[in-house]
Amino acid sequence: MTDVFAQDQLHEDDREALTRHDLVVPEGHLEQMRLDKYITQFIQNATRNKVQEGIRNGWVRVNGLLEKASYRVQPGDEIVIIIPKAPPPEARAENIPLDIVHEDEDLIVIDKPAGMVVHPSYGNWTGTLVNALLYHTRKLSRVSDQQDFMRPGIVHRLDKGTSGLLVVAKNDHAHHHLSKQFAEKSVERTYRAVIWGVPQQDEGTIDQPVGRDSSDRKKMAVQEQGKGKNAITHYQVLKRYDHLALLDVTLETGRTHQIRVHFSWMRHPVLGDPVYGGDSVRYGPNTGSRKTMFQNIFSLLGRQCLHARTLGFEHPTTGDWFQFISEVPEEMEKVLKKLDRYCS
Repeated sequence: MTDVFAQDQLHEDDREALTRHDLVVPEGHLEQMRLDKYITQFIQNATRNKVQEGIRNGWVRVNGLLEKASYRVQPGDEIVIIIPKAPPPEARAENIPLDIVHEDEDLIVIDKPAGMVVHPSYGNWTGTLVNALLYHTRKLSRVSDQQDFMRPGIVHRLDKGTSGLLVVAKNDHAHHHLSKQFAEKSVERTYRAVIWGVPQQDEGTIDQPVGRDSSDRKKMAVQEQGKGKNAITHYQVLKRYDHLALLDVTLETGRTHQIRVHFSWMRHPVLGDPVYGGDSVRYGPNTGSRKTMFQNIFSLLGRQCLHARTLGFEHPTTGDWFQFISEVPEEMEKVLKKLDRYCS
């Protein structure tokens, strides 16, 4: 049985599937209540039978030790409960329209809209790209493991709030070949982004490791050298606005939230990014008509101003070089026109 308390030895996805509760019996607690009964008071929707089952499964420790359900809690006892979340449901085919740029026997290239999650996960079991692809292909077998929802399928991902091009494999051969290209950094991936502030240089490279933020597990952050995963982002300034810039961004690596984290670290967060500080006025005056304009821009975007514009790779069967280009979507084009008009 996996020891859920040895979290440093668990895979990151396994840690994300755990819920932790920390209880301390107050000093004034004089009633020597059974452990199972005491815990039931604090865990929402928990029944005593479920709590007893959890204690038997080793999900509860008192002062670092395993105790029986009949243990009488004492003032000062530190109780830690780590509960594995329910296993994910099977991904189901859903009739969701897809903007298919290219499709053949080996792969599909999708122009993903902002707001669509790529892969089912906790909090997003439906409405994802995988659900849509299951309906579209009708060729994927039913599976029970979350990591195998789209197998071989998903080769890389885009954040929910990022629009643009994404390639999906349709068989094992294509998956292996495409995954190898991503690992060898031979895939061409460029993005269009609007950031707060204007970099001093017309082009540059951000070479900073990225890992999970220690203070917020839902976010990523630049790490000290020697920690995190290697992450390299190249950029070129295409246009300078008043306190903003339009960039062409090229990924050498593909870490979670990489572009957003790197530019936030540079104090140039992506415009509209609600997670990394881009959804408020960061440079220039925050008063009057300018404040109103940016409030309208944030409302129009509803996400980070980031679009996966170019995707190039070697076809896994023919060996031909495929390159696809997706111009920025309508809402992002409207933002650029506003910036041209009011911020140039």
